[in-house]
Parts: sequence; C-alpha cells; structure tokens
Amino acid sequence: MSLFEDGRPFLRALPAQDRRALLALGRARGYAPGEVVLRENDTTTFVVAIVSGWASVSLETERGVRLILALRGSGEVVGDQAAVDHRPRSATVTALGPLDGVVVPGDRFRGYLATRPVATVLIMRQFSSRLRSSDGERRSLASEKVLQRLAARLVELAERTGHPGEGGVDVDLPLPQHDLAAAVGSTREAVAKALRLLREQGVVRTGPRRLAVLDLALLRLLAEGRAVRGRAAGGPAPLRPEESPPAV
Repeated sequence: MSLFEDGRPFLRALPAQDRRALLALGRARGYAPGEVVLRENDTTTFVVAIVSGWASVSLETERGVRLILALRGSGEVVGDQAAVDHRPRSATVTALGPLDGVVVPGDRFRGYLATRPVATVLIMRQFSSRLRSSDGERRSLASEKVLQRLAARLVELAERTGHPGEGGVDVDLPLPQHDLAAAVGSTREAVAKALRLLREQGVVRTGPRRLAVLDLALLRLLAEGRAVRGRAAGGPAPLRPEESPPAV
C-alpha cells in the first residue's frame, strides 16, 4: 500500500515536447486549501495536471467514512480515468494547501493520447500502478492494525516529503489528525491513541500542523508489523502492532 505514486510523475516522465503540448491544451487554475478539485460521482471528464502543491484522493465508504487513498503532487495528473472511460468520478480530489494546476478538457486529453504513443503508455502504466496500490490497500485494511498502518503512512510522509530537522525528520506535509485517520482507514480517536503511544516512546513529535519523525528506523519496524521493545527498563510499555487500537 502506498499514498504516493511509484516512479516519476506523469508530466516529468513525458518528453519535453509532449509535456508542453499537453499543458498548451488547457488553462491555468488555482485552488484554495480545502477546495475540491474533482468530486466523486461527478460526470465531468476534464483532467487536472498539478503544477504545484498537494492534493488528497479520497472516497466515501458505505458506512459514510472518508478514506484517503492517495496523495498527488507536482507533475501528476488527476481525473484521467473519467476522461478515458466516460464513467462517473471514482474519488474526490481535494487541495491540501494552495494548489496550481492546468485544466484540460476531456475530449482534448483523449485526442492528445491518440496522437502521443509515449503518453498513452505512461497513462496505462499509471492505471496499472494505481490498481495494484488499491489491491494492496484492501489487504492492509483487512489484516493490519491501526498502529501498523499509521506507522506505514508516517514512514511514507517522512521519506517523500521530509527534510532533516532537530533530532529527526521534519515532515513538510503534516496531515491533520482527521486526514491521518482517513489515510489509515480508522477513526480519529484510534489514530490519536496510536500517536500518543508513538510520542510516549519518542518515535514522533507532533504539534498543530507539525510532525517530526524522531526514530525512522523504529517506525519502519512497526510498519513491517514487528514487535518493538521499550526504549529503557521501567519506561513505557513495548510498542506491539498486535496490541494497537483496533481497526474500525
């Protein structure tokens, strides 16, 4: 399972000429933090090429719970599936902060793919990658505890958006707890409890819109589902994924 796309983003993988041709087909558009870029079940077919910023990809479950499937950033394209198959949007894309993009109408995007073999191959690889990621997410939700899934998400955030900070890695994209819960597929209360365990063990440090990973190696062990001993005799109880808050 992964919040992030594997490999190079679509726009950056395109030859320079093909990339310029695609961006020339659309119009620039800015999105405010929290603004919906694409909405689940809409029948629109336009594509958005993200120039700068980050967005979450989420859907509503049958129980009315929001689940974040992925994060998309600069160089990536969202909305391409509906543009290709003409079916309703499968997820909602929301700007996590200020986001700049280029909006390309669906018919122009399809025409572009019809004349650009390299772009078509890249889009097919993207479809395949996202399908594999979706399969992995279903396995994770069925078999992993909250603490393990949270650790895996925090490792990704640290590795993909972090930079060296005081005593660890400062995460440049610190998701608020309700978004972390949606990315883990659990409740905010369960994620808050898991974060408290990680803070008590000195694995992470959190604050309003701030997140630092202090022990990335330990966090990786938790993400792998391995029991971890307490840091010192008489210290907090050992972190054990199998004893973490229950999945909900």
